[in-house]
Amino acid sequence: MSEPTTGEILLYTAPGGNVQVNCLFQGETLWLSLNQIAELFGKDKSTISRHLKNIFDSGELDKSAVVAKNATTAADGKTYQVEYYNLDAIISVGYRVNSTRATQFRIWS
Repeated sequence: MSEPTTGEILLYTAPGGNVQVNCLFQGETLWLSLNQIAELFGKDKSTISRHLKNIFDSGELDKSAVVAKNATTAADGKTYQVEYYNLDAIISVGYRVNSTRATQFRIWS
C-alpha cells in the first residue's frame, strides 16, 4: 500500500447513523487507520492500540501481513506515513472491544 492510493472509498454507517467512517477498499480488503478504528468502535486510540499490540504479541495475527503504511497529507499540508490495518485486524479488535458499536460491527461483519 506504499504506492499512491487508487482504491475505492466506501462509507460505513452504523445502525442509527451515529457514526460514519470512510473506508479504503484496496487489494481485496478494507483498510482503516488507528484513528478510524477508534472512531468506528467509539473508543480511545490508546485502547485500540493496546488491543492491536496484544493481538500481535500473542501471535493471533502477523503484523507484517495486516499492516501497511500509506502516505497521507494532513491539514497542515505535510505528508505523513500512516499505518493502516486490514479487515482481519479490524475484526480481531472488534472482538476484543466492549462497546455497542463493536457489537454492531461484529453483527455487520
